[in-house]
Amino acid sequence: MGFMISDLRERPEFFPVVSDRVWNFTWKAKCLSLEQVSAGLRELISDQAFPFVIVAHDGERYVGSTLGIASDLDERPEYTPWVAAVWVEPEYRRQNVGRSLVSHAAERLLQTFQRVHLCARPARHDFYARQGWVPIEYEVGEKLLTVFIRE
Repeated sequence: MGFMISDLRERPEFFPVVSDRVWNFTWKAKCLSLEQVSAGLRELISDQAFPFVIVAHDGERYVGSTLGIASDLDERPEYTPWVAAVWVEPEYRRQNVGRSLVSHAAERLLQTFQRVHLCARPARHDFYARQGWVPIEYEVGEKLLTVFIRE
């Protein structure tokens, strides 16, 4: 199965599904509405190079997405920028989609910034460590996240 990675600005037809996945995965439980999340994502895809949203797609089919944003962890506002909200559709998992999205976002951020951050649940530790992400903190916040860095 093949897929491409595009900036969401170049493939705006994927905006509704990206909004839905980010909302369901992260913000729904925090009582934010889909409309609020969509408005925030619209800001991310302004004319600026950063922040950004990238989407993996197989032709017209949404495969996954991730964000390049300034801050992703309230407990660590001093860290910036972040690869955040990595999502891969269940049928595309274990096919290097997540790895490709994270790598693409990190490389794009490292063109401008000296280091990039990412946080993940403990169960995802090995996934990111295998990609060269280095853990710098453990058990951060209520979800006990690991904070990773890549330089």
